[in-house]
Amino acid sequence: MAQAEVLLTKEPAPQSIDVCELPQKKYEVACNTGAYTSAGLATAGFRTAKYLMDEWFQNSYARYHQAFADRDYSERQRHESKQLAAETGELAYRTQLDSTRRVGERLEDMHCWKSELQREIDELSSETDQMMAQKLRLQRALDALSVPFSIATDNLQCRERRQHPDLVRDYVEVELLKETELIRNIQELLKRTMGQAVGQIRLNREHKENCEINWSDKVEVYNIDDTCARYTNESTQVQFYPHSSKFEESASTPETWGKFTQDVLLRAERERLASVNLRKLIDCILRDTAEDLRLQCDAVNLAFSNRCEELNDARQKLQYHLLKILSEITDQEHQIAALKQAIKDKEAPLRVAQTRLYQRSHRPNVELCRDNAQFRLMSEVEELNMSLKVLKEKLQDAEQALRNLEDSRMSLEKDIAVKTNSLFIDRQKCMTHRNRYPSVLQLAGYQ
Repeated sequence: MAQAEVLLTKEPAPQSIDVCELPQKKYEVACNTGAYTSAGLATAGFRTAKYLMDEWFQNSYARYHQAFADRDYSERQRHESKQLAAETGELAYRTQLDSTRRVGERLEDMHCWKSELQREIDELSSETDQMMAQKLRLQRALDALSVPFSIATDNLQCRERRQHPDLVRDYVEVELLKETELIRNIQELLKRTMGQAVGQIRLNREHKENCEINWSDKVEVYNIDDTCARYTNESTQVQFYPHSSKFEESASTPETWGKFTQDVLLRAERERLASVNLRKLIDCILRDTAEDLRLQCDAVNLAFSNRCEELNDARQKLQYHLLKILSEITDQEHQIAALKQAIKDKEAPLRVAQTRLYQRSHRPNVELCRDNAQFRLMSEVEELNMSLKVLKEKLQDAEQALRNLEDSRMSLEKDIAVKTNSLFIDRQKCMTHRNRYPSVLQLAGYQ
């Protein structure tokens, strides 16, 4: 309407016939209208059917003038209409061209944002896949931790079956307790990290969905604008939509439209960077925990090896002393047998001496003399009794020593059995079981 008003305010088109070319006639009062004419009678009654020549000329000139005026007006209007049609046609062409250019610019903007959204969607999809892989590694690492935990607890339970005095809280048990505590802490850490990974995957998918919704809207709008840009005056699909020129109340502005998409991209990029950082953190956690577990495993294995060496050394020493004890027991048994034989050997001389004294006590009268023979027999009996007493004391001491040796033998054999049992538990039960300990790759979740 504004353009039309501008057109209507222009100077009118020049007249095709100059005003001076039109016949000019000075109109005079007809002669038959005086008081002494027949016109006077007409004023009094009815006009005569005849016109005067002046009236005829006046009427003709009026018709000429009206014809010239109508033709002039028609030609002027025709000229103005042609000019208006040309100008409006040019205006419509320029307006349509500008609208097409604006739609094309809009298509370029839409393509740019659509490409950015597509790139962000692809990166979010790739990042989510990588985060899923890290989550799978966490799950594998958690599953792998059950093996070392069962090994450590089984080792502790097996070592509870050691016998006294080997049932001690040695450095092997200390390292095993450290290992179980470390495994529990790592399990808690991996579970918390797993929860963070699941939450991050959910956020990645939410922002990816937001980007996909925005991208889908832009694809639809791009197709609409692309179709609109291809419309021409010769298109058969165009038709009148009188109410389409009204703005929708819910329509956004270019600023809010661009800001909305930019905010979607910024939020998606922020979550993607957070996902990248979390993924790097998960990688560090898995690597460090796997290394810590293997170091602790090596410490436990070293403690087992040292303890087994100590037990084996102690058992060898006990076996050495047992051999000495057994040898001494044999010698002591021989000595006891010799003492018993010596005691037995003294009984016959004692019987002889005592019999002699007994027989000589029956000598009659003065013959019952304390002669040298009597004194010697009495001293012989005393010496033999003293020898028997000493030999019996030595026999008692030897028998007590033999009993002590037997007790030591039993104690040594018991200690050797205890050490053998402890070695069997540590070597065959514990260390053999620890050969099933997961590798670093398994603990890191790669297998």
